[in-house]
Amino acid sequence: MKNSSRFFCNRECEYFPCHPTKDTEDFNCMFCFCPLYRFDDCPGNKKYIMTGDGKKIKDCSECLFPHREKNYDAIMERLK
Repeated sequence: MKNSSRFFCNRECEYFPCHPTKDTEDFNCMFCFCPLYRFDDCPGNKKYIMTGDGKKIKDCSECLFPHREKNYDAIMERLK
């Protein structure tokens, strides 16, 4: 899919791809910062880690959910 309002791939970004993936052709940069991060029940592949000061934070470093074009509608629905 070409760059559009649903899919944008920025191969010139110095961090591309920001998550390990075998399929850079289907890597959507539209949600560079995941809008689902604030939800504990997000459908992505998340983990939780403890910081040095004992705070629990979400680790999405292995999550590709927002970077797949097929998940665009699910993300937008969750944000309603």
